[in-house]
Amino acid sequence: MTTILAETTDGVTTITLNRPDKLNCFNAAMHDELRAAIAAAAANGSRCLVLTGAGRAFCAGQDLADRVRGPDDPPPDLGASLDARYNPLIRALSALEMPVVCAVNGIAAGAGANLALAADIVVAARSASFVQSFCKVGLIPDSGGTWTLPRLVGRARATALMMLGDKVGAEQAEAWGMIWRCVDDDQLMPLVSAMARHLAQQPTRGLALTRRALAASGRNGLDAQLDLERDLQAEAGRTLDYREGVAAFMEKRPPRFEGR
Repeated sequence: MTTILAETTDGVTTITLNRPDKLNCFNAAMHDELRAAIAAAAANGSRCLVLTGAGRAFCAGQDLADRVRGPDDPPPDLGASLDARYNPLIRALSALEMPVVCAVNGIAAGAGANLALAADIVVAARSASFVQSFCKVGLIPDSGGTWTLPRLVGRARATALMMLGDKVGAEQAEAWGMIWRCVDDDQLMPLVSAMARHLAQQPTRGLALTRRALAASGRNGLDAQLDLERDLQAEAGRTLDYREGVAAFMEKRPPRFEGR
């Protein structure tokens, strides 16, 4: 069975993690297939990416069965694992020139939680939850979690979540600003699909530049961020979408954006 399902319709690529019997935990095959699916979306003209999971989980993190060692075997090099798999995955998502939406349909734990939070817009089913489960096995949060979570919920909450490993329900995650919205379970995919189709029809080149500005804002001072906004705005002003947006406004008609 393939570990990833990918479908592209109306400019939206939907990628579904597909190891439901393992709560969509990562193994080597799923890493490889997910990165290939993301690369395909970047190359096939997609203008929005949706991530979700099959079954009752979004992703419960690393499949620890892949890391079982005998008593006389040397310990695994988890740093090498991050370099080879998790870090390239998060960087690939960050580098996409399109919006990324995550539909969290169930538990998102460990690297699965931080994969979800790496998206631009996160919508969760009411029954979904998030847990930084690394502390339960003696590890630190990875997959960008120590960068992303404090920026979403503040250092105090992030520290407690990472050191206690408490589960955060979708409603609490919305209240804390960890995610964009919590919705009833049966509304998750209809809402996310409609949102993704809307985003795919927008000036996605400008949205990609917005992603770049937001990514840099955490490390820039005000002066550096103002300079970056100047440079990115200059680039946005040269796009066909900007020209079309102005023309549509002046002609009082709906714009027809192409993402260029």
